[in-house]
Amino acid sequence: MDFSAALPTFVITLREGVEAALVVGIVLACLKKAKAEQLNSWVYAGVVAGIVASALVGVLFSWGIQALSITYPEYAPVISPLLEAVFGVIALALLSWMLIWMTQQARSLKGEIEGNVTSAIKQGTTAGWGIFGLIFIAVLREGFETVVFIIANLQQGLIPVLGAFSGLIGAVAIGFLLFKWGVKINIRTFFQVMGVLLLLIVAGLVIGALRHFDQAAAALAQMNLQSQGLCFYYDHFAKDPSCLLGPMVWNTTSVLPDNKFPGVVLKALFGYRSKIYLVQAVAYLVFLFAIGSIYFNSLTMPMGDSAKRDKSVQKN
Repeated sequence: MDFSAALPTFVITLREGVEAALVVGIVLACLKKAKAEQLNSWVYAGVVAGIVASALVGVLFSWGIQALSITYPEYAPVISPLLEAVFGVIALALLSWMLIWMTQQARSLKGEIEGNVTSAIKQGTTAGWGIFGLIFIAVLREGFETVVFIIANLQQGLIPVLGAFSGLIGAVAIGFLLFKWGVKINIRTFFQVMGVLLLLIVAGLVIGALRHFDQAAAALAQMNLQSQGLCFYYDHFAKDPSCLLGPMVWNTTSVLPDNKFPGVVLKALFGYRSKIYLVQAVAYLVFLFAIGSIYFNSLTMPMGDSAKRDKSVQKN
């Protein structure tokens, strides 16, 4: 069994899970300082509810995709790659936003959470629901991004789900190390390393999403004579062109095929393909340069004194 498809979801879930674990740990620490530990149960309830809600989102999306294929079986060869492409674009947008936003907001994350917790405690009888909502939204946001990424890779079966569970376990372990056992971990360095990996994984989604759009267009053109104009690249334009992506600019099938080790691992992690077409190559480089520049610029922004004190989280 090929477990390479579990690697990207492991990395994403680990990073997303650590973000959620930081929020949970900070909230629990704030409650302890405020001597309001009776609200801890609301924190744990928010975590469970957020995970369950994320899983339900994945189930509903999967049922919807199956229902469309059953309702319109004649268009099944088009529906599957088209939906994978759409979810790929959604995952691309969500993960890119998360990567940049989290990097920019990390400096003020602890202060914002402490302020929200203080406000919730002051609400008196509704304090529990305020804490629950804060945790629920934090966990659901991270879980939803992971679910969308998994759905965008439906053709890989349940293996990505295994990677998600492994990443979740790793995130919980890091959370315990930080807040339960007081182990010092440089969170800033952790997120920088994971951020570079995530940037490469998300860039790989560009190649995969474009390929799915190309497959959907080619399938539709074969099924419907009126849609044959979708494939505007023909042999007289270039040798061995795709439907929408132009001529082939990369072919390493004989050297590093993407269906055998180690190519299959590179494909799962970074979107490597042994055959890449012109539009894919240009889009990949443009995305990597644009988002990468924003991300690395955010890393070099000066940190305030409070952020420097909080970059290593430890037990209070």
